[in-house]
Parts: sequence; C-alpha cells; structure tokens
Amino acid sequence: AAELEYESVLCVKPDVNVYRIPPRTSNRGYRASDWKLDHPDWTGRLRVTSKGKTAYIKLEDKVSGELFAQAPIDQYPGIAVETVADSSRYFVIRIQDGTGRSAFIGIGFTDRGDAFDFNVSLQDHFKWVKQETEISKESQEADTRPKLDLGFKEGQTIKLNIGNMTSKKGGAAKPRVAGSGGLSLLPPPPGGKIAVPPIPPPSSTAIANHVTPPPVQKSSNASSADILLDLDAPAAASKAPVSATTDLWGDFSTASSAVPNQAPQQSNWVQF
Repeated sequence: AAELEYESVLCVKPDVNVYRIPPRTSNRGYRASDWKLDHPDWTGRLRVTSKGKTAYIKLEDKVSGELFAQAPIDQYPGIAVETVADSSRYFVIRIQDGTGRSAFIGIGFTDRGDAFDFNVSLQDHFKWVKQETEISKESQEADTRPKLDLGFKEGQTIKLNIGNMTSKKGGAAKPRVAGSGGLSLLPPPPGGKIAVPPIPPPSSTAIANHVTPPPVQKSSNASSADILLDLDAPAAASKAPVSATTDLWGDFSTASSAVPNQAPQQSNWVQF
C-alpha cells in the first residue's frame, strides 16, 4: 500500500530564509528576536508535499532544485513544527536525514501572506487525515457489530391494510349498468329499496270532463227489488205507443197532461 501512494504538492514558496537557532534553555517558547534575522544562514525555496498521511517540508535550491533539508511531519501542531512567540512569520522545524539524525532550525518568510499559506496548507492536510481516521474507525466498528437480519423466516407472513379496504373472498364483482349516452351508472347500494313515486289522485276537473260513467259493479247481494226497478224503466218506455202523426213537434197539450202531479206554473206573460 505504501508503494501505491503518490506524492502531492500542498504549497510552494520561492523565498524562505533559514537560521541556526541557539538551543532552548527553558520551557518558554522560541523567540525570533534571538536569531540573527539580518544574516540568514541559507536562502532557497520551500515546498510542502504529502505522501499518505505524512507531510514533508522540503528546502530546495532555487536554481538546481537540489534538496537541502527535509522535515517529515506526523501531526500539526506538534514538535515537528512550532511557531515562535514574538512573530507570525517565523517557525521552528525539525529536520531529519536518512541516518535518523535530527536538528532544529528556524525558517522565516519576508511576506506575511506566504507564512499564512504555509500554515493553512499544513492545517488542511491534517484535518483531512483526521477525517480519514474517523471514517476508517467507524467502518471497522461496523464490521465487528452483529448484522441485523431483516429477512423473512420460513413460514413467516405479514398482513397489509391499505386504506382500510376489506376484500371478500369468493365474491364476484358487480357489473356497472351502462346508461344512455355511454355513461356508466353505479348500482344501487346493497339492501336498499328504491322508492316508487306516488301516483297523484285524479283531479276534479278530469272527473267532470269524463263523459263515460264508471261501470256499475254487480253484487250478488243486491235485492230483487232493485233489479226489477232497473228492468221496469226500459220496459215501460218500450210499451209506449209511437205516434204515427206527421206532426214532428206533437201536441204541447199532451206533454203537459203527461205530468198530472206537476202544479201549473204561473206565467208573467200578458196575453194580448
């Protein structure tokens, strides 16, 4: 895995000054005022790279690019890179060679912006390292946890209730009645009764205009006297002699004599 890792460049600054610093005699921090700032011991180019989780501060020659010193950094802030107490443009780094020897030297930037970029590049790298460590730790913990089995066991069933709808097994679907105009009408509700509209009673006007009298129902309990009375009327009319006179109007006197019980009506007419 280490062979597959590639080196990426985090920051490049063309001008950096290198100083020999006196050994620290107390626990107090480094101070740039104790160095000979006007006479740097070496001047070159600074390049910050990363390979995997480790960052490297490389001091190189400006022209040839030859490596002057290198400082591997495992964490930041830490003992590999420290800031000074009296300035934000100067730092103390721990350089190492291939044999394992190490030394502390001071570096400084003329421009304050270059110092800020150098500091931010190291912070961003180790922030990424911290996130990668947390992600790998969580994945390892997830692998060690017992996995939750959400599959159905043999013979296990579930029941779903969708929209409070109940289905009847074996029941046939009721067809819809097609009405006029191609519109489908819903069937009447089960168990309901269709109300028949009442027939309106015949009006008095219709009865008065009706010319045919209603038929008389013959009852077996009718008396013989009523039957004889119904039969005598047409018989008496048929026995009356038909006048053979040629006078169509007849005699008015005979008509008046046919009703003897009727009292003579007084007339208001004056005979002249």
